[in-house]
Amino acid sequence: MCSGLNLITMKKYLVVFGLILSSLIHTALAQVRVNVGVNIGSQPEWGPVGYNHVDYYYMPDMDVYYYVPQRQFIYLQGNNWLFSASLPPRYRDYDLYNCYKVVVNEPRPYLRNDFYRTRYYGYRGRRDQVIIRDRGHHDNGNHYGWRNQDKHGGRDNGRGHGHGKWKDRD
Repeated sequence: MCSGLNLITMKKYLVVFGLILSSLIHTALAQVRVNVGVNIGSQPEWGPVGYNHVDYYYMPDMDVYYYVPQRQFIYLQGNNWLFSASLPPRYRDYDLYNCYKVVVNEPRPYLRNDFYRTRYYGYRGRRDQVIIRDRGHHDNGNHYGWRNQDKHGGRDNGRGHGHGKWKDRD
């Protein structure tokens, strides 16, 4: 009889422990899901304003990508894609605050480099993009704010130009 009570008590403790563990795991997973969708704090201050999540920037001036989560530049050298904490040597003095960045939220966009190079060739040399460092500034009375976004990084269907309708002008 005594061992029967201990077995019942032990089962109750296991059920309670399982419920608590399940609750903790559910809470942790919910926090991870929320944090994965937003990476505003990890974007460099030379990135364009208007995006609450960015995987990559493509810079048409240099034909270089920047992977935000790892803070790495990705560029083609010969037939190989190199990942580096710094720009390629030929661009080491390039001003990242003054070049145009296209937001790309798809896995490994550099593997479709011909597509991005062709599509954004016309953005080479443009210097009219507002960057995060300058986010609080005004231009002709219009405040630059965060835009409503889709899975591609903006209402512009993945073009990521940092242009279009601003949130407070909708």
